[in-house]
Amino acid sequence: MTEKEETRAVREKDRHFVHPWEDVTAIGAESRTVLTRGEGIYVIDSDGNRVIDGPGGMWCVNVGHGREEIVEAVAAQMRELSYFSPWAVTAPPAAILAERLAAHAPGDLNNVFFTTGGSTAVDSALRFAFFYNNCLGRPEKKHIISRVGAYHGSTHLAASCSGKMLEKENMDMAAEPVHLLPNPNPALRPAGQSLEAFCAEKITDLENKIIELGSDKVAAFIAEPILASGGVIVPPDGYYEKCFEVCRKHDVLFIADEVVTAFGRLGHMFASKDVFGVEPDMLTTAKGLTSGYVPMGALFISDRLIADIKAAGNSPKPFFSGFTYSGHPVAAAAALANLDILEGGLLDHVRKINPYFEASLRTLADVPVVSDIRVKGMMAGVECCLDPAHPDEARDTAFSFEVDQICQDNGLLLRPVYATSVMSPPLTISRPQIDDLVGILRMGLEQATAQI
Repeated sequence: MTEKEETRAVREKDRHFVHPWEDVTAIGAESRTVLTRGEGIYVIDSDGNRVIDGPGGMWCVNVGHGREEIVEAVAAQMRELSYFSPWAVTAPPAAILAERLAAHAPGDLNNVFFTTGGSTAVDSALRFAFFYNNCLGRPEKKHIISRVGAYHGSTHLAASCSGKMLEKENMDMAAEPVHLLPNPNPALRPAGQSLEAFCAEKITDLENKIIELGSDKVAAFIAEPILASGGVIVPPDGYYEKCFEVCRKHDVLFIADEVVTAFGRLGHMFASKDVFGVEPDMLTTAKGLTSGYVPMGALFISDRLIADIKAAGNSPKPFFSGFTYSGHPVAAAAALANLDILEGGLLDHVRKINPYFEASLRTLADVPVVSDIRVKGMMAGVECCLDPAHPDEARDTAFSFEVDQICQDNGLLLRPVYATSVMSPPLTISRPQIDDLVGILRMGLEQATAQI
């Protein structure tokens, strides 16, 4: 069977695979690229084409594809112990991983609740916020505040707190306890407004909403340090820290959603404290925890919250939440090997190469259709607008998909998010590889423009 015949065969089988965000009126109609291998920052498709993995899988392949350290750790763990019930017993990989993660986590986040991924980590954080207030005799303190442009997951509560409005169409949400504040994207500020004034406005939005609802009714504010799936939205300097200060002032829990920004994406194991100076009450993570090799997520809970619950009375207070695969030994083995790689110099590499990554991408500002370039750490979004005088999201989104196709044909996978081409490549990327990535993206932008 030739490569092209193999590709057709896989695509025929793929019509039974309902993909995330699938148009259900066209299931089986799309001819997706078939990926068969990964090597470092590259993926290879079934026709033998080798392309840069621009999105790093889905923000997750932090240490790169094909790391034998992780493969061997997973295989060895499968041979030794393939599963344990987290309800009744424990096992070395999960216990060791919890201890190592707690040592890296900011502040007093010493309690690690393992989940199956990012969505279930966020759902667990929200459920713990409700549980916490019930234990403290505050059953009405249940409202959650989030942002337009944020993304927190696909499970019911997590999706309800997400602010990508197009993706909420035709989907029922837990509307009553969730409140979405305006987008913190500085590019949306009125002409003439300074970044400082815009930041102050966003902080005021948060405080006013807490006061409007009543601080005795608001359980938590959930925030991504960088709004990743919203298009790599980088809020103004001071925003994250000041939001935390408002939450502390009004006794509102601050949940840091670091599903994307943890494990090296911003050059540190966790970004909340090391990049933004915040020690949150809870922190969620996934993706880079295992670099996508095996599904796993985690919720970190502060000692303070546990102490508050203990002080509320002597009766047992079980947190009735958990998953069949919480602390799965194979996933934990992958995460431990992944931590070894990150601790072995990769974080230093990210901090050294990030300025070059940012400077290289900012050279694209001379392309006429590029309206905004947003970079923080090893995550970036290049947004395009064909006619700023006449905004048209559908038109510009279609353009970004055309750029994506041209780039893929020339050796670079992107992730179009509306009118933004998003990148979060494996952290192992080198300067010459960054040159290749930016060069292909420039080609895609220029060719797509020429076709209009």
